[in-house]
Amino acid sequence: MSLVLDPAVQDLLFREARTANTFTDEPVTEEQVQAIYDLVKFGPTAFNQSPLRVTLVRSEEARGRLVEHMAEGNRPKTLAAPLVAILSVDNEFHDELPKLLPHFPQAKDMFFAERPVREQAALVNGALQAGYFIVGVRAAGLAAGPMTGFDFAGVQKEFLDDDHTPLMIVNIGRPGPDAWFPRSPRLEYDEVVTTV
Repeated sequence: MSLVLDPAVQDLLFREARTANTFTDEPVTEEQVQAIYDLVKFGPTAFNQSPLRVTLVRSEEARGRLVEHMAEGNRPKTLAAPLVAILSVDNEFHDELPKLLPHFPQAKDMFFAERPVREQAALVNGALQAGYFIVGVRAAGLAAGPMTGFDFAGVQKEFLDDDHTPLMIVNIGRPGPDAWFPRSPRLEYDEVVTTV
């Protein structure tokens, strides 16, 4: 069975999409970021909890503060990327549930009254949304460079608060020269999928 998406779209979003390591200096506009969000916000999360939060790092001053918390190998590309996004989760996402789940407002207190439960739910669903975000960046014709090589506690203290947990940092822009490392192998279908 073939996929419904045009093969060129499949390539754009998946087969040819790669983690970018260099970028041009072409800016990423607010309109592009808004368009990305307006697409990816429709991805499903449990109870529609939508815990992902995005902090855009645009100023040179903020970029310098962020780079201090990056792993050494991630610093040059983070300095060069036109836009950097800190993806985090809001551990108090349940406060939005009456708005996001109007047919079941009691879910806020019934399922998410305890902080450890919220933190676990936010991490799982926020990671799911982060995946949507990366695909959304690709759908905008841009390259994404997601990274987890950074001091999580340092980034939280510098840019977030105790109610937000960082997930990843994503460099965003048009790919520059030699942007791609060679494609690494992938597992085959029968190595991943089991039927019971």
